This record gives sequence, structure tokens and C-alpha cells, in this order.
Amino acid sequence: MTHPDRKTAASPSSEEARALARARELPNSRTATDVDSLRRAFADHLQYSQAKDEHTATALDRYFATAYAVRDRMMRRWVQTQQTYYKTDTKRVYYLSLEFLMGKALENNLINLGLRDSMRDALSGLGLELDDLLAQEPDAGLGNGGLGRLAACFLDSLATLELPAYGYGIRYEFGIFDQQIRDGWQVELPEEWLRFGNAWEIPRPEYEVPVHFFGRTEHYTDERGQHRVRWVDTRKVLGMPYDTPIAGYHNHTVNTLRLWRARASEEFDLSDFNRGDYVAAVQEKNLSENISKVLYPNDLTVMGKELRLQQQYFFVACSIHDILNRHLKTHESFDDFTEKVAIQLNDTHPAVAVAELMRVFVDQYELPWEKAWEICRAVFGYTNHTLMPEALERWQVDLFGRVLPRHLEIIYEINDRFLREVRGTGKADEGAVSRMSLIEEGQPQHVRMANLAVVGSHSVNGVAGLHTELLKRELFHDFHALWPERFNNKTNGVTPRRWLLAANPELARTITECIGPQWVTDPDELRRLEPLADDADFRRVFREVKRGNKERLAGIIKAENGLTVDLDSIFDVQVKRLHEYKRQLLNVLHIVALYLRVKEDPSFRPPARTWIFGGKAAPGYQMAKHVIKLVNSVADVVNHDLDVRGRMAVVFLENYRVSLAERIFPAADVSEQISTAGKEASGTGNMKFQMNGALTVGTLDGANVEIREEVGPENFFLFGLTVEQVAELRGRGYDPWEYYRADKELKAVLDALSSGRFSPGEPRLFQPIVDSLLNGGDPYLCLADFRSYLECQEQVARAYGDQEDWSRKAILNVARSGKFSSDRTIREYAAEIWGVNRTPVG
Repeated sequence: MTHPDRKTAASPSSEEARALARARELPNSRTATDVDSLRRAFADHLQYSQAKDEHTATALDRYFATAYAVRDRMMRRWVQTQQTYYKTDTKRVYYLSLEFLMGKALENNLINLGLRDSMRDALSGLGLELDDLLAQEPDAGLGNGGLGRLAACFLDSLATLELPAYGYGIRYEFGIFDQQIRDGWQVELPEEWLRFGNAWEIPRPEYEVPVHFFGRTEHYTDERGQHRVRWVDTRKVLGMPYDTPIAGYHNHTVNTLRLWRARASEEFDLSDFNRGDYVAAVQEKNLSENISKVLYPNDLTVMGKELRLQQQYFFVACSIHDILNRHLKTHESFDDFTEKVAIQLNDTHPAVAVAELMRVFVDQYELPWEKAWEICRAVFGYTNHTLMPEALERWQVDLFGRVLPRHLEIIYEINDRFLREVRGTGKADEGAVSRMSLIEEGQPQHVRMANLAVVGSHSVNGVAGLHTELLKRELFHDFHALWPERFNNKTNGVTPRRWLLAANPELARTITECIGPQWVTDPDELRRLEPLADDADFRRVFREVKRGNKERLAGIIKAENGLTVDLDSIFDVQVKRLHEYKRQLLNVLHIVALYLRVKEDPSFRPPARTWIFGGKAAPGYQMAKHVIKLVNSVADVVNHDLDVRGRMAVVFLENYRVSLAERIFPAADVSEQISTAGKEASGTGNMKFQMNGALTVGTLDGANVEIREEVGPENFFLFGLTVEQVAELRGRGYDPWEYYRADKELKAVLDALSSGRFSPGEPRLFQPIVDSLLNGGDPYLCLADFRSYLECQEQVARAYGDQEDWSRKAILNVARSGKFSSDRTIREYAAEIWGVNRTPVG
């Protein structure tokens, strides 16, 4: 076998190894965890890492000193973790994701290391407050919503469960954009999360990876008479890894998140510079670094599409190179590769990894195609996260072939062999063959990346029971008929360490005092709270905790929006990425309906309610941006109308992010999970709300179905059409005008939007929204579900009036949230897809 050049660390001499081992046994202020040692570590880092003293240090300096002190206490465990994996030669899982929405790391690491209270005391002795320093850390916003946050929760669970794992992604310079609301409209600004540096990452320039784009292929016959292919005349970019430690909860495992930054192979052309062409001198640097500049560049242009494809291939190529190098450090061949490696594709973005692994096996390591394909299928697993066609990654063949000419050839070869295999089974007609093809015919042709992921993987999973059934029945029906054994469900989950223990410390403390701390790593223990739902004293304490959380969120609303909200009002929350299928618009239609009722009938007095929205719209998604403007315009009218003051308030919290979510979820009374049935794959916000004692208003969509099964129908507010009813309605021909004409209240709401009641300066401002509902076919059935939604909200209002019963329902939601821990999800992946085992460290 021909091995490409591999960079490996120099092997230590036995004398050096013995000396280092002796040195590590000495008392060490970098690993001690008592209060005095933590205080000394803080002082040392303030002076020696930040070059500051108590007179010159800023709050940011003190944050970094704290973070470095905590990171020190992870380092030995981090090294020991890698040593353990090498010594045991254990099978490892590699999680490839274009998003990792990590949020802030300091508090999470303090909790997992068991140091939060000690560090608080250490800083308190210096007159400092830990919470003030936590506020200095920027969110690592390397994701856009549930997909990236799920990946972050999974990393936490993998380390907590002591499973050998690595995360791979992109180190975006700006991540998801910062959102500002100006005159009610979303404005995108660069998210400069790296402006002051990142305390947690370790750059690894010694492990840089060359990545190639463009060029052409040369076919030739080698000296043994074998057909070979060279990829030549390429543009080379370097991928530089940055490693972040991921600590498990109260154990010695510290896994690795490796993020790749793109940089030019030649950063500076001195000859161009000396000729006075200063732009050309750095042109290569700028072109290369664009790859890791921004998460999801706008792809409305050809250049934007090309950059997105480059992003996907860049991090996949770097990661595959890294995985193979790691394997070859301790193995001479790939004969046992499938016993040592599992690669999970988190949605369709990394699907090009299938073609890349085949390219490296066949072109670089000269494996026979059949053996390479057997290995490839055995190591890959594919998680599908969406039924939405636009998210399934289709690339025009000419664009794909221009950027990755060799990979297009490989995909054609995979497709040719696959279609011959399918036809040979006799199980599929030509219609099915056409639907399963990796190439979609038409003008122009497209590469179907989701099909590539299915064909190249041994496992295909959905992320909720309903979603998986829809994958099998609709999206991948033909593949399921061919390979039913490959399809399985893995319902999503969230980590209770961040979303309950860290985000809601008072509730966590209350729970621990009642049932003990085991729930933190065994959330099924939360079931022991069920009897306490009938305990009046516990319900009172539960309400006090909720009110305290509402008070904290109200402070944020006052500071950010200048609005004072009623703590006794229902905090009705919908925070998530803005998309039409998530139906923030339906929520607004309900608000407008209630507002019009109050205005027309002053005696109508519903329970006071505060609607809280948050979420970002993709920069090129104009309708979603229009909905944000509508929310803010309705808020402007409602919040300034004395007739409804004290009964209605509407808030849009700008720049929704993980750290803000950690304040919102604990304060919510009502969780809005109102997507059109059959559109949401799973959702994870619904789980975080449930875990923090909010009651769900939802359709039978995604994981809502399973949440309702767990909590009981009486503790869930259900409305709307089911998947089957949606299909039936569409089948007989859905006419939104019928609903408009038949429902006077709905007509009044839409007429109010059309007439400019909420945009007096621009009466036609919201006509595009009304047109999309009435003349655009109402693609997400807001009008069809409008009446059912209003009736459901009336049930919510009545139920909230009985605070004792509401508290009982909320406690039962918390008690029955254990199924939705990411620990459970990861255990299922490990046992049923990856075949990886617990590997304790130390």
C-alpha cells in the first residue's frame, strides 16, 4: 500500500517519558481544585497570560484568567483521554456536522468538572462575582438552530457517557450573523465572536491538511497495467485545525471538537506587492479564507452556491484526511478500518464525504473499488434532519463538476454500479430507479446529495418517530423498499446538564433536594417527581422558582426592549429559526385576533399574556424577514395601546442565541410548537421547554407526538390537522379563500393586515404576506389551522386560571422529560449504529 506523507509527533525517549511521568506526580497548581489553588491559578493567569494586575485588568481580562484556570484543569484529562484511546485501540466515532452551536463554554465546563461552587468562592474572596465574568464570554455561534445545537448536546453526552468520539466542523470566523432590529426589520451584522480570542481552542498548525478544488482529471495506466486517475491543475487551500476540549460530566473523559480554518497555501505574493499590485498580492489569501468566513453564505448567486459547496467539501476533506491518518498511526492497512471507525453524517451537508473517502481509497491508497466501497458503506451512517426539499442539497452538475471534477466522476461511477444493482434485484421499476438515481435528469441536471448519503451508508435514521415513518413512506420510499433494514429512528434529545442544571439552577437545586442528584446523568430519575405534583408545598415552591425566572427574563426585556411586562401574565414563547413552516405567522394572526376582540368588546378580558418571539431569518429569505417586521409592527401597536395595556404585550428579542435561550426556557409558561404537521423533523426547543416546566401548544408533528405520549394528552394542548388530514386536504384541493370567506374573525384579521392597521405609514406593507396566504396557496396551511389554534388557545387561557392545576401539569412535564435527554439518544446511536463501547479514562 502506498501511504501519502503523514505528519506524526516525534516519539519520546524512554528517559523523557519517565522524567515527565515523575514531574506530573508533583503537586501542581494547574490541576488542584481547592479554592485557594483556583484563586492562585486565577491570579497567575491574570499576570502571566494577560499581563495585567488588579489595577489594569478589565472584566474581559478576568474572564480569560478564569477560563485559562479552568482549561488547565482539563488539559491532563484531555491528554490522558487520547492516550487511553490509543492504548486500548478502541473503536471511535467521528461526528461530521456543518454546525456546532456551542454557546458559552465557561459555565458548562465548570459544571462538568465539578468546579462551579469552588470557583465562585475563589473569585468571591477577591471581591469578584462569577456571574459578571460569565457575561463577558461571547457565544460561539457556529450554527443556525436545532441542527447545530443538537450536535453540541451530542458532544456533551458522548463525553459524559465516556464514549470515544470526535466532532468535526468549520471554525467560522463570523459564524451566524448578529441580528439587529432596526425599524422592525432584521439587519445582519458580522458576529465577531473571535474578536478578542478564544480561551478554549488550541491551534494545531502541525496538522494542516491540503485541500484541492477545480482543476481537471487525467486518466492513465500505471506500471502494473491498472487504470488510475490523477486530479491535476487544482487550486490548493490549507485546512488548519483548532481543537476544543469537551469535558464529560464528573468523569475524566475530555473528547475533542476539531474545527477547520481555511487559509491560503501562499498567503502573500511578494512579487505582486513589489510591483505595486497590492490587491493581487493578497488575492489568493482572501479567496481561500472566504471558505471559513461565514456560516451559510447567501446562495442566491452562482458564486454563493459555489462557496457553499467549497465549504462542505473543505471540512469533509480535512476530516477524512485526519481520520485516515489517525488510523494509520497504529494500523498498517485498512483491513480492520470498519472495526475501528464509525463516521456519522449530521444531515446532508457532509454527504460529499462518501465520494471523498472513495477518492482517497481508490486514487491515493490504490484500493480496489469493490473493497473501498465495502468499507465506505460499513463506516458511514446518515442522519436525515428534514423533509423540506430545499434542505436536501442538490447541486447543478456543471457547478459540481467545475469545483470537484474527480468527485463527479466518482459519483457517476457509484451511480452506475448502484443502478445496475437495483435493476438486478427486480424490486424496482424504472420510475423507482429514476427517483433513486444520484443524478436528477432535466435541464439542468443535478447531483442528489441525500441519495448519495443513503446509498453510501449502512444506516439511515430519522430524528423522531413520525419523521422516520415519513422518511420511509415518502421521501426515501424507494430506498426503504430496497433496504428496509437500513432505516431506523433515533429521536433527538438535549443535554440536561446545560438546559436544566446550568440554565435553571434554582429548579435544579429544588429537584436535587427532593430526589437526589442522580437525575443529572440518569434523567429517568425525574419520574420520581411525579408524586410531588400532588404536593401543595412543592407546587408552591415550583411556582416561586418559575416566577424568579420570569423576573430575570423581564429584566432582559426591560433592558433590551424598554418594555415592562407583567410577571403574572402568561409568558407565551416562540423562539426558533424563522421559517414559514414553523408558522410564527399563525401565532401573530392569533395575537391580532385577540387584539381586535378586545378593541371591539371592552368587556372581553382574557388572562394577561406576554408573547415572546425570537429567531433569525436567513439573509436571503424575504418572507421570513417580512414576518419579523410584522411581529414588531404588531408589537408597536399593541404595546402602545392603552386599551389593552396590562392584558397584552408583544416582544421580539433580537439576536436569539444559546445564552439568551438559557434565560428564556426557564421563564416560559407556554411553548409554541405549531409547525404544519409533517414539516418539522423533530425539534429540540420543544424538549427544552418541557424540561423547564412549560406546557406545549402543538400540532402532531416531529417530537411533539412523543412528548404528548410521555406527558399525557391532558398535559399537552393539541390543535391542528394531522399529517393524514393535511394530505387529504391537499388531495381534494385546498382553497384558502374558503376559510377566509367562512370565518369572519379570520377575514377581519387579514383585512387588518391589508388595510395598514399595523403599518399606518405604509398601508400596503403587509400585502405580500396576505397574498401568500390567499393567492399563494397558503403553503403551510395557516388559514386551515387558524380556528383550531384559537380554540386551543382559549383552553390555555382557561387552564392558566387554575394555578394549582397548571403547576401540577408543569411539574409532570418536567418529571416526564427524561426520554428526551441526549444521553438516551447517544446510547441508541452507540449500540445500534456505531458499535462503539464505553472507554473510561483514568
